[in-house]
Amino acid sequence: MYGYEFFVDTTRCISCQSCIKACEECGTHRGVSMINFDYVDRRNTIATAAFVCFHCDDPTCAQVCPADAIKVGEDGIVQSALKSRCIACSNCVLACPFGIPKLVIEQELMMKCDMCYDRTSIGKKPMCATVCPSQALTYARPEDIARTRREKPVNTFLFGQERVTTKVFMMAPPGSDEIVLDVMDYMWNGGSK
Repeated sequence: MYGYEFFVDTTRCISCQSCIKACEECGTHRGVSMINFDYVDRRNTIATAAFVCFHCDDPTCAQVCPADAIKVGEDGIVQSALKSRCIACSNCVLACPFGIPKLVIEQELMMKCDMCYDRTSIGKKPMCATVCPSQALTYARPEDIARTRREKPVNTFLFGQERVTTKVFMMAPPGSDEIVLDVMDYMWNGGSK
């Protein structure tokens, strides 16, 4: 769908998990959900967040693949590993700064969100975005997002000194130009944050 972008807004997730069920129905996923769903701060809140692959401009998962199984399409979509090439080594799983790829043991294959390529390539929205009642996962025109949301879409992330630019946008507070992520903020030290 020309002119449409994918937007993730973790503050809108209501834990319904509709995205997970819809993703399982996507033809390219063979019944396996590619949604990464987790609790934001399990110790202190029931808040959840659903994530899709961010489709990095320079994907680390593809860089570390020793079998050259992960390809990026002309449209910037980072595909799941090619079954004929994937050696199920998990390099991509470990290297992704967002923690997105999944090693599906039964299939001996790395799989991840491909933005429902079987749908988007023929002008349809990704499955998760069609069912998300709160629009935590949205596939829309940027101008529509700008008109209807206070938050600002950002697609630049800082992991320490590493700057990652992505195809998918994360909604951030107004005035934000990038999202800074520090793994130490998410690690527990002696049982406390």
